[in-house]
Amino acid sequence: MHASLQKLNFVKNKVNEIIRQRQLKTDPKIIVVTKTFSLNKITPLLVYGHMHFGENKIQEAENKWSEIRNQYSNLKLHMIGKLQSNKAKKAVKIFDYIHSLDNVKLASKIAQYEKELNKKTKLFIQVNLAEENQKSGILLNDLNNFYYYCKKELLLNVIGLMCLPPFESNSQKYFKMLKNVAEKLNLKDLSMGMSSDFEQAIINGSTYLRLGTKILGERNLLTD
Repeated sequence: MHASLQKLNFVKNKVNEIIRQRQLKTDPKIIVVTKTFSLNKITPLLVYGHMHFGENKIQEAENKWSEIRNQYSNLKLHMIGKLQSNKAKKAVKIFDYIHSLDNVKLASKIAQYEKELNKKTKLFIQVNLAEENQKSGILLNDLNNFYYYCKKELLLNVIGLMCLPPFESNSQKYFKMLKNVAEKLNLKDLSMGMSSDFEQAIINGSTYLRLGTKILGERNLLTD
């Protein structure tokens, strides 16, 4: 068995173990984050039947997936990186999910291109829970107004919230915060948990885990 498949199955077993031990009702989907990885390393997962993959750059995703996605009708691509509004059209065209909706201009562009392309994208609002200057995301004080603008005015398909806890912080604290906020907005989906903290994310209700190095190994460039 290919090494990436072994790691994926290990993670799946760990997820199921946590769900069973904690008697959780969630069953989080595993997004394999494939940024910087070639199709040679990804193909065994596709052949095995894993269909959720994440990228953080438009150009890389376009180059990597444009041809192969025709072979896998159930393939679901997730945009998990910072998305600039001038690249919104390509993002809507390429991705099934966007996890980084973080400003009014981007929301308006996504709504515009969804109409042009006759396609609805599943969206997560990125929330900057720690109010970090270097990170994108809607501040908590602005979240309600932004959510209702996206949902009611633009008719966007916002399905949940996403967060990136501060580096070397207590992730669980922020996962709990995001879950509480989502419940107040009646949103059921939570995009939280990466290779270093996915177990805490599961415990706190994550429905989408973003895992790269845990399954595909270390990257030569950036890590998740």
